[in-house]
Amino acid sequence: MSGSTTTGRALHVAVLMGGWANERPVSLMSGEGVAEALEARGHRVTRIDMDRQVAARIAQAAPDVVFNALHGVPGEDGTVQGMLDLMGIPYTHSGLATSVIAIDKELTKQALVPHGIPMPGGRIVESASLFEQDPLPRPYVLKPVNEGSSVGVAIVTQEGNHGNPIARDAKGPWQEFERLLAEPYIRGRELTVAVIDGAAGPRALTVTELVPKSGFYDFDAKYTDGMTEHVCPAEVPDEIARLCMDLALRAHRVLGCRGCSRTDFRWDDEHGEDGLFVLETNTQPGMTPLSLVPEQARQCGMSYEDLVEAIVAEAMDRAARGGGSGDG
Repeated sequence: MSGSTTTGRALHVAVLMGGWANERPVSLMSGEGVAEALEARGHRVTRIDMDRQVAARIAQAAPDVVFNALHGVPGEDGTVQGMLDLMGIPYTHSGLATSVIAIDKELTKQALVPHGIPMPGGRIVESASLFEQDPLPRPYVLKPVNEGSSVGVAIVTQEGNHGNPIARDAKGPWQEFERLLAEPYIRGRELTVAVIDGAAGPRALTVTELVPKSGFYDFDAKYTDGMTEHVCPAEVPDEIARLCMDLALRAHRVLGCRGCSRTDFRWDDEHGEDGLFVLETNTQPGMTPLSLVPEQARQCGMSYEDLVEAIVAEAMDRAARGGGSGDG
């Protein structure tokens, strides 16, 4: 192992992964990749699979910093961030307030839209009400308010097999979640942009287009090898690429994201810049071999190990400045 690191010294890093959210398998892959990268750079790593005794296990490990490789609740919603703030331990990625807002799609709209960031309209609905009538004209999208990785997302079309109105025995997020966000369906293309924090501040990396072979970029398409083509950089007009990167950077700043984030878009290419909409900003992007942030980093000349170290360095720099690990 090499003792030379971009953080200036070898650190003891606790990599927090796993947990009990729907995205547990993805988190375990992310965490193992991060742990191996840190060990390759000469850091001491303690792997911690999130459970109800996690605070005691972190305290026993006494790391210099925690790399938060959790996805979903409770690692992405402010719960773990608040715990680590109370423990006084630096950690990667966004702080408590940002995490609370960004994981909630309704709160994210309330934060971003007043700053001129275009997002689809829509409203929160009780899932039981869907069996009586449609909340929006079809086609529309239904998604859980606070899940990531396209967990539980459904597109309701005139030709769909959910029924009209939706049948009580139809398969969809209405069976698992009490409250859902209903949004108009935006035809077109799926784009995404990663933002990385560095010494000179945050910077947007590039634009990737996601072309799922199933026709929908759902959870399986995201994490099953061969089910989605990543076009990186995306083959879009220069003005669309610039606008995507500008909006991702603005979302990162408005929400107060730290370390890295990834903002997802839908682009109706028949309407140019007016057809571009932000769907969400992810404060805990995946770090698996198929994940988009590492892929964009490679496109910009940053290796996976460099990316992991940069995220750790940002957390350590923030702690050294007296800003703690949280927001601000």
